[in-house]
Amino acid sequence: MVKLGLIAGGGALPVSLARHCRAVGRPLFVVRLKGFADRALLEFDGADVGIAELGKGIKALRQSGCGAVCLAGKVDRPDMAALKPDLRGLAVLPGAILAARGGDDALLSFLLREFEREGFQVEGAHDVMAGLTLPRGHLGRHEAGVADLSDINRALEAARAIGRLDIGQGAVCCRGLVLALEAQEGTDAMLDRVAELPQTLRGSAMERCGVLAKASKPGQELRIDLPTIGPETVRRAAKAGLAGIVGEMGLLLVLEREETVRLADEAGLFIFGVS
Repeated sequence: MVKLGLIAGGGALPVSLARHCRAVGRPLFVVRLKGFADRALLEFDGADVGIAELGKGIKALRQSGCGAVCLAGKVDRPDMAALKPDLRGLAVLPGAILAARGGDDALLSFLLREFEREGFQVEGAHDVMAGLTLPRGHLGRHEAGVADLSDINRALEAARAIGRLDIGQGAVCCRGLVLALEAQEGTDAMLDRVAELPQTLRGSAMERCGVLAKASKPGQELRIDLPTIGPETVRRAAKAGLAGIVGEMGLLLVLEREETVRLADEAGLFIFGVS
């Protein structure tokens, strides 16, 4: 079994992947990105590496015997002028700056190519942990009704539109009206904004209405940065009065699936995967 080097940003995804590797007996080494990685990852063999310390990270991966890498977790776009790169990081910095002008996807794809040039196989989170993506159809007890279909289509259309511009991956629609689009603030903050809107525009716990859609970006590098939902997404969607969450089959990561579905069932939300 090829040893995995998990390059970990923030959020629950890297922690879930690390615990999965331990559970199935896959050898693992975690590169914890300073300022981003969850402290829970300290329990795994690894090293703390700055975001621009590419040489240090590659050396640590090689010394630990990793043959594959997986980039997972949230990393805010850095201030390029404030970075403190090592020699290897300094060598790729001009290319990274140029790639960043093309958007987040271009920058992430550039970084993947650097690891591939160093001889590492690159795996997506869904490659590391099978069954992580949203299947076709419904998860849980609740199903979308006929009245939800127009909101599902409209929200997906909006999410794909901002994806084409590399702005974000999520959108909220209620009664045909787009209430919010996700930008750099992320899905949770977007849902918090929806929860603060007048109830004349959105649903409520008594009368749920509206849909959160998350969609991959056209031409997106599918081994990194797939849209993600988890328990916190459900909690905030429920607080915003939404009726459900929709994503693309095989292109939406569902973290802590049992807990996510349990919370959706309790709140009366559907989770739906479209083909």
